[in-house]
Amino acid sequence: MADFSHILATRPDFDDEDREWLHHLVADWQVIADLSFADLLLLVQNGSGKYVVAEQCRPSTVMTLRGEDVVGEVMPDDMVGELDAAMQSSVVFRSTVLRTVGKATVCNVYAPVRHNGKTLGLVVRETNMATRESNGRYESESINAGKQLYEMIPRGQFPYKDSVMSQRHIARVADGFIILTMDGVVRYAAPNAISCFRRLGLLTTMPGQYLSELGTQLIKENDDVPETLPLVLSGKAAVDSELNANRSAVSMRSLPLYDNNGRVGAIILCRDVTELRRREQELQTKNATISEIHHRVKNNLQAVSALLRLQARKTKSEEVKKELQEAQRRVQTIAMVHEGLSQTADEIVDFDKVISNLLRMAVDLATMKDQHIEINFMGKFGMMPAQDATPLSLVLTELITNSVEHGFEGRKEGHIVISVGRSGSNLNVVVEDDGTGLGSEEQNGLARSSGSGLGTQIINTFVTNDFGGSVHWEPRREGGTRVVLDMKLRAAQEE
Repeated sequence: MADFSHILATRPDFDDEDREWLHHLVADWQVIADLSFADLLLLVQNGSGKYVVAEQCRPSTVMTLRGEDVVGEVMPDDMVGELDAAMQSSVVFRSTVLRTVGKATVCNVYAPVRHNGKTLGLVVRETNMATRESNGRYESESINAGKQLYEMIPRGQFPYKDSVMSQRHIARVADGFIILTMDGVVRYAAPNAISCFRRLGLLTTMPGQYLSELGTQLIKENDDVPETLPLVLSGKAAVDSELNANRSAVSMRSLPLYDNNGRVGAIILCRDVTELRRREQELQTKNATISEIHHRVKNNLQAVSALLRLQARKTKSEEVKKELQEAQRRVQTIAMVHEGLSQTADEIVDFDKVISNLLRMAVDLATMKDQHIEINFMGKFGMMPAQDATPLSLVLTELITNSVEHGFEGRKEGHIVISVGRSGSNLNVVVEDDGTGLGSEEQNGLARSSGSGLGTQIINTFVTNDFGGSVHWEPRREGGTRVVLDMKLRAAQEE
């Protein structure tokens, strides 16, 4: 099925500015549909001159006329004359014929979309006539405001050219709206909008009052006031802002209304975002706490590592000294993972950054003074949760240490290459070196044991038991050793 961009691509005479204008229009026309209690269709002529539905918008304030998707459909031939006339019009064009959509009687109104002296298409407002029966003040004000916005389309006043939208939770019509006069006086406030200002602490009635003065009454001395708030409260610019008072927060958006002579008023959309902001604050506090915990764990592990290093220096037994140094290296490995976790807002770490530093440190610790072992990486591990990052970092450091200690024993220099392939939770890691060969690094399908053999147990236990994977040792074709790890990450999400 054709989509919006594909349909626009059938019009080579549309330049980038034309297409961008239409994209802006459909990005912001929901407010017109909601205020008007009507479905909207954007019609453009395709390369063969047929009128095609390029995009549609269903109202969220009333039941839609079109439950099915009509994007890509060609308009019937009996409407072409009316559509041609609407395209030639410089103002909103009203159909003289009532049509039927489903079981509803519908009145069509057409707004030619004009930009840079060119008519790009038509916005069709499909009004179910049943929604125009027995309307109260709320419905009348809403419909009239939607009509004013809709009539701005042919004049090129909607969508707004210089709108500034910075709020994450933009207010919609159903959340509450206020109608302002040209001077910024509240002419009408919907019940939900009144409720928003009651939450902020407003006790007076709103109609007949300057909205800017009502907002100022709620702000206390030394309160932070967004720069855009005065513009929103006066309705002078298409911007959004947030008003915080009385431990409540209301997100607001201003939509200035224009006629041929200039600005005549504004619509202010309001949304109570108090609960959303409270949850965001709780999440920020939780994230800060988690980061602090990881930071303290890292510090404690580094203290343990320092104690092991001091103990290793004081012992006279070379065997004990070596075991203490191995223990210190493993503790330092875990500490570096927690250091990475302490710098993020969640339990996910950039494993490429962590493992690069870890493995280079492992190489430096395992090499002799006159040795130079270079380590390179191919591929990316990506982001990884702590549940996987800690054991995987231990496995890789043990493999690298084993490679340096056994594969390059008696060698002045060497190279180690780590190749990574990841697809979601499936991880393949290949560790290759150009050392003395398989026999010096592998024993009975496992890493060659030295000392207590704990490194061998770490590799085997984590890969096979924790990751449900396998370890394969094989000779490297050009000489040296090749270790292939196939694993299933436990906590990683599918990419």
